[in-house]
Amino acid sequence: MQNTRSGRTTIISLQLQTMASATTTLTLCQYQLQRLWSFSTSSSSSLRLSSRVTCRASESQPQLSVSPTVDKTICQIKNSGVIACLRANSAEVALEAANAAIAGGISVLEIVMSTPGVFEVLQQLVKEHPGMALGVGTVLRIEDAKTAIDAGAKFLMSPAIVKDIMDYVQGGEILYIPGAMTPTEILSAYDAGAKIVKIYPVSALGGFQYIAALKKPFPHVSMVASQGITIDSIGEYIMRGASSVVLSDAIFDKEAISQCNFSKIYKLAQSATLLGNQAVNR
Repeated sequence: MQNTRSGRTTIISLQLQTMASATTTLTLCQYQLQRLWSFSTSSSSSLRLSSRVTCRASESQPQLSVSPTVDKTICQIKNSGVIACLRANSAEVALEAANAAIAGGISVLEIVMSTPGVFEVLQQLVKEHPGMALGVGTVLRIEDAKTAIDAGAKFLMSPAIVKDIMDYVQGGEILYIPGAMTPTEILSAYDAGAKIVKIYPVSALGGFQYIAALKKPFPHVSMVASQGITIDSIGEYIMRGASSVVLSDAIFDKEAISQCNFSKIYKLAQSATLLGNQAVNR
């Protein structure tokens, strides 16, 4: 009789254990289903947002602390979407062409080292337009970098990575934008402290498609596209991941420069500024 009761108790105990196990399994399944359901309903919208927001957020977080002056220059470059690149055969023409472009809306201007009297032109423009982001381009020597800084340059740009300049500006008030062509060069520039890297010569490397390809492994690197870019392609470059584009002949048309046709430069600057603003705010 006692054995029978013991057997029944064992059977009941086993049944209870089986039910408890089933309940636990069901609870785990429900939990997993809830997780999957939550992910499936939110993933499409969150991924859509993060694909752009995450890249922008990561770009805005530099490797090292940035001075307020450098941070302001970076913001001006990214907010404009356009860096006007000026080269002229005389200081007088350069000054007139620069003022025409500025009147057309340009807020970030680079004067190339080969322009005669480049530092004097820069000094005059800094005096007349103190709030602008004015810089010097194709800087290859540390001596020229120091002179440009003394003349009031807010940024310096090179077609390659010039280590002496990179080291000199670290932790200072000047933004240095080195040039890079390959993924290895881009990463080297970024690791060395570059806050923005110029992709040069971008048109020869595939244009905005090359920028799009580079942004996949380097979403955290801010890139400025340079060389051979036209005004009507600004939107594509910005959309594919460029923080800004460098426009040279597209604004400072060679024929207009040679004929001192500053009205044409003004109109080209207007068009570039409009498309740049539209692309950045899209």
